[in-house]
Amino acid sequence: MSYLPLCILAFSIVLLLFMVLKLKIHAFLALLMVSIFLGLATGMSMESILDSMTAGMSSTLGFVATVVGIGAIFGQVLEASGGAEALARFLIAKFGRDRAPYSLALAGFMVAIPVFLDVGFIILAPVLYALAKDTKKSLLYYAIPLLAGLAVTHAFIPPTPGPVAVAEIIQVDLGWLIFFGFVIGIPVTLVAGPLYGKYIGNRMHVDVPDLFRDSTDMEVKELPPFWLIVGIIVIPLVLIVANTVSGMWAKENGMEDAFWVHLLAFLGHPFIALLIATLIAIYVIGIRRGFTPASLLDLSTKALSPAGLIILVTGAGGVFKQLLVDSGIGVALAESLSGSALPPIVLAWLLALIIRVTQGSATVAMITSAGIMAPLLSAYTLSEPHKALVVIAIASGATTLSHVNDSGFWLIGKYLGMTEQQTLRSWTVMETIISVMGFALSLGLSFFF
Repeated sequence: MSYLPLCILAFSIVLLLFMVLKLKIHAFLALLMVSIFLGLATGMSMESILDSMTAGMSSTLGFVATVVGIGAIFGQVLEASGGAEALARFLIAKFGRDRAPYSLALAGFMVAIPVFLDVGFIILAPVLYALAKDTKKSLLYYAIPLLAGLAVTHAFIPPTPGPVAVAEIIQVDLGWLIFFGFVIGIPVTLVAGPLYGKYIGNRMHVDVPDLFRDSTDMEVKELPPFWLIVGIIVIPLVLIVANTVSGMWAKENGMEDAFWVHLLAFLGHPFIALLIATLIAIYVIGIRRGFTPASLLDLSTKALSPAGLIILVTGAGGVFKQLLVDSGIGVALAESLSGSALPPIVLAWLLALIIRVTQGSATVAMITSAGIMAPLLSAYTLSEPHKALVVIAIASGATTLSHVNDSGFWLIGKYLGMTEQQTLRSWTVMETIISVMGFALSLGLSFFF
């Protein structure tokens, strides 16, 4: 077997990293240029390369753009209404300040389902400041649990953009991904959040930054009811999982043509499930709480700005995947590794880990790894649950070792008033705990599915 295609792939990845890291070219453009190089290097005609680029972009964005776009508006309405703050305040009041780390971990876990990680952290940061000021404990005692909850959901559970994009590239059922996201995500959150937060909080005292001390004396405004927010958040998750479960049951019992099966399949499609939840949110915590149509339009427009960036990078990742398939490199990679003792979950985690640590962006790491793994998985006979675990492994690898080349590293460090060394000892270690534990659990569960 010729190793030339594999050498071309390896060089393409190095070229991608060089463009992003050294030349500071945006990942969207870098992925497109590397895809063109890969096609030319493998002997594809220029017309074929253009056809593959078009097919890769359209096939990926046809699903991802809609889900990410609707989800971004959903999250923006939840943020503007005070829903995220309502979750945190209710849980802290309900479980008491002694158990505040667990309340914050749960709040972060729930908030990150519709809201981006950085946005959720910024919204809830004043709650952290207030707790640290009142209890005189290290700010990390409360911040790490919240960040763990946000980071785990952001990486593992749809409809957040990362797992949605990877699931679409690898063609994984979202119902299974949501199921394993919760099964693996909850214990990972508890270990990386409250347990590690208590450990590092007792060994590293971080005071509330002077810049944010005024925000610890916040006016407690009227917030939406806790159970209303929870109910709205779980609507799309319940509908998507119901679609998966009903489809499996109907197939086993020969009832695929039943009307209720088709109805649940329609309602449980991510497009419809998210649209229903978003419309309910717009009315219940938007219009009924005093938002004008004009203000809701402004919120929707604001939400689609960061979503557009994610959508474009994901589309470029789809182009890269399509060129891997059409150039034949995917088949060559699959043939070379199909006889290997290395399980696909291990390879997926290692690929995402290497790309993440090298260039910093979790999104780029997830999408690039998914593009490489998609054609390779065709060499294996994997069940839907097993493929969902591969997605968790990729997400885990892409969470590893956030450091100075990751924008999140600087955001968290500055908001918590930490030095680079303190951020490495707290945030970076927490992210790596999530990665290692998420990988270990996904690998362990893969032996049963």
